[in-house]
Amino acid sequence: MKTKIWANFSVRDLDRTTKFYKQLGFKHNGESAQLTSFFFGEEKFIIHFFLKDMLEPAMKGPIIDSKAGNEIIFTLSADSKNAVHDWEELVRKAGGTIVSKPEAFGPGYYGFVFADPDGHKFNVFHM
Repeated sequence: MKTKIWANFSVRDLDRTTKFYKQLGFKHNGESAQLTSFFFGEEKFIIHFFLKDMLEPAMKGPIIDSKAGNEIIFTLSADSKNAVHDWEELVRKAGGTIVSKPEAFGPGYYGFVFADPDGHKFNVFHM
């Protein structure tokens, strides 16, 4: 069966979210009064960031507090160790939280973890 896939996250402030992901260089996919949306990666994977009050009823249950726990982590690839450090600096300047500083994660893996202003986590990895 042919299908497409995208992700939906809840956020508390659309303007803050839009500003953060634009500062990281992701292409904006549009916005409405309920969401802001971005393309990620070469395949243009879409993540919609909905206001929590709009998304929660559609989820048929409560949405976790992503700052208090973990949900899912997406991985962004980096071309080199230096690029990992460039990402870290960019995330800091945009207002993200560095969860773990750049480090080796076994042979051939180097990266770090960050969280956006709503606590959604991402890895940046050089492999």
